[in-house]
Amino acid sequence: MHFEIIGEIENVETIAVGGRIREIMRLRKQFGPGRWRKLKGTATVKLGSGRIRKAELHWYEAHGIGKKKIKIKQFLD
Repeated sequence: MHFEIIGEIENVETIAVGGRIREIMRLRKQFGPGRWRKLKGTATVKLGSGRIRKAELHWYEAHGIGKKKIKIKQFLD
Protein backbone atom coordinates (compact mmCIF):
# COMPACT_ATOMS: atom_id res chain seq x y z
CA MET A 1 0.00 0.00 0.00
CA HIS A 2 1.45 3.36 -1.05
CA PHE A 3 1.09 6.19 1.47
CA GLU A 4 2.66 9.47 2.57
CA ILE A 5 3.16 10.54 6.18
CA ILE A 6 1.62 13.93 6.90
CA GLY A 7 3.12 15.77 9.87
CA GLU A 8 5.09 14.10 12.64
CA ILE A 9 5.03 10.58 14.04
CA GLU A 10 3.75 10.71 17.64
CA ASN A 11 3.71 8.33 20.62
CA VAL A 12 6.88 6.56 19.46
CA GLU A 13 7.69 3.37 21.38
CA THR A 14 10.48 0.81 20.98
CA ILE A 15 9.19 -2.71 20.32
CA ALA A 16 12.50 -4.60 19.97
CA VAL A 17 16.26 -3.98 19.81
CA GLY A 18 19.11 -5.89 18.12
CA GLY A 19 18.83 -9.68 18.33
CA ARG A 20 15.20 -9.46 19.51
CA ILE A 21 14.23 -8.35 15.98
CA ARG A 22 13.20 -11.34 13.83
CA GLU A 23 14.53 -9.78 10.61
CA ILE A 24 17.85 -8.51 12.01
CA MET A 25 20.05 -10.53 9.63
CA ARG A 26 18.16 -9.27 6.56
CA LEU A 27 18.34 -5.65 7.82
CA ARG A 28 22.08 -5.88 8.37
CA LYS A 29 22.62 -7.49 4.96
CA GLN A 30 20.40 -5.03 3.07
CA PHE A 31 21.22 -1.75 4.89
CA GLY A 32 24.41 -2.41 6.86
CA PRO A 33 25.39 -2.93 10.48
CA GLY A 34 24.03 -0.67 13.17
CA ARG A 35 22.07 -0.63 16.41
CA TRP A 36 18.77 -1.64 14.83
CA ARG A 37 15.51 -0.97 16.65
CA LYS A 38 11.91 -1.77 15.74
CA LEU A 39 9.60 1.10 16.62
CA LYS A 40 5.92 1.96 16.49
CA GLY A 41 4.03 5.24 16.55
CA THR A 42 0.94 7.02 15.28
CA ALA A 43 0.66 9.51 12.44
CA THR A 44 -1.75 10.99 9.93
CA VAL A 45 -1.19 9.42 6.52
CA LYS A 46 -2.39 10.22 3.01
CA LEU A 47 -3.21 7.05 1.10
CA GLY A 48 -2.67 6.53 -2.62
CA SER A 49 -6.39 7.12 -3.17
CA GLY A 50 -6.07 10.60 -1.61
CA ARG A 51 -7.89 9.62 1.58
CA ILE A 52 -6.41 10.92 4.86
CA ARG A 53 -6.48 8.63 7.90
CA LYS A 54 -4.87 8.20 11.33
CA ALA A 55 -2.72 5.04 11.46
CA GLU A 56 -0.36 3.04 13.65
CA LEU A 57 2.98 2.69 11.88
CA HIS A 58 5.81 0.18 12.44
CA TRP A 59 9.35 0.64 11.13
CA TYR A 60 13.02 -0.23 11.65
CA GLU A 61 15.63 2.40 12.46
CA ALA A 62 19.39 2.55 13.07
CA HIS A 63 21.58 5.52 13.93
CA GLY A 64 23.18 6.94 10.79
CA ILE A 65 20.93 4.84 8.54
CA GLY A 66 17.47 6.23 9.33
CA LYS A 67 13.93 4.86 9.08
CA LYS A 68 13.47 1.82 6.84
CA LYS A 69 10.51 -0.36 5.86
CA ILE A 70 7.73 1.85 7.25
CA LYS A 71 4.37 0.05 7.14
CA ILE A 72 0.81 0.69 8.28
CA LYS A 73 -0.09 -1.83 10.97
CA GLN A 74 -3.68 -0.65 11.55
CA PHE A 75 -5.96 2.33 11.04
CA LEU A 76 -7.07 4.13 14.20
CA ASP A 77 -10.11 6.04 12.95
